Amino acid sequence: MVLKLYGNPISIATKRVAVVLHEKKIPSKSPKFWSSNLSDKFPTFYLSSTEHKRKPGELYDDDGFILYESRAIARYLEAKYPNQGPKLAPSPSDVKATALFEQAASVELSDFDPFASKAAYEAIINPVLFGMKKDQAAYDQAIATLSTKLDVYERILSKQKFLAGDEITLADLFHLSYGELLAAGGSDLLSSKGPNVARWWKDVSSRASWQAVKDSIPTSL
Repeated sequence: MVLKLYGNPISIATKRVAVVLHEKKIPSKSPKFWSSNLSDKFPTFYLSSTEHKRKPGELYDDDGFILYESRAIARYLEAKYPNQGPKLAPSPSDVKATALFEQAASVELSDFDPFASKAAYEAIINPVLFGMKKDQAAYDQAIATLSTKLDVYERILSKQKFLAGDEITLADLFHLSYGELLAAGGSDLLSSKGPNVARWWKDVSSRASWQAVKDSIPTSL
C-alpha cells in the first residue's frame, strides 16, 4: 500500500509530515493540493491502494480513515511503522523514555512553535503570500521571547544530543519547518543562540530527509 499525502507542497505542516515519511523511508505519493471542509487544515492524508473519486469536501480511503494535524499524522506513522527506518519515538513500554519524549514534544508545541511561527509570518508568510506589511515590533517581540525560551534548550542540550535524549525523535523534527523560515526571514537565532543549540540545529537541519523536502516536496517519497 502506498500512502497518499494531501497538502500544499510548500506548506509548513505538509513538510512536517513529509520529512517523517522520508526519514522512515515509507513509500508515498505526495503531495496533492487539496482543500476541504475540514477547516482547510493541511496536511490531510489517507491510506489507499487504489484511486478513489472524491467529491468536494470528501475524502475516501480503503478503510474510511481520515487524519489531519501534522503532529498527529507523524505520531501515527511512527506507531504504524515502528520498525521501518529509525525509531522516532520510544516504545510505550519504556515509560521514562516516553515521558521525556512527551516532555520534549510539549516544549516544541508550547515554547517554540508559537513564537517561531509568529516571527515567520511577520517576516515571510504575510508579506510574500498576503502582501501585508511586516510588523517589526511584533517580529522583534517574537524573536526576543523565543530567544528566552531557547535558553532552556541550551541547558537541555548541554547534557544530551537531542531534546528527548541521545537519539533523534519526532520532537526534534517538528522544529524544522518554522526553524528553516526563521533563517530565511533573517534571524540567525538557532545558529547563534549558544553552542549546544547551534550544534543541535545543524545536526537536525542537515539530515538528508529534510534536505529532500525543505524547498518543495517531491511527488513521490
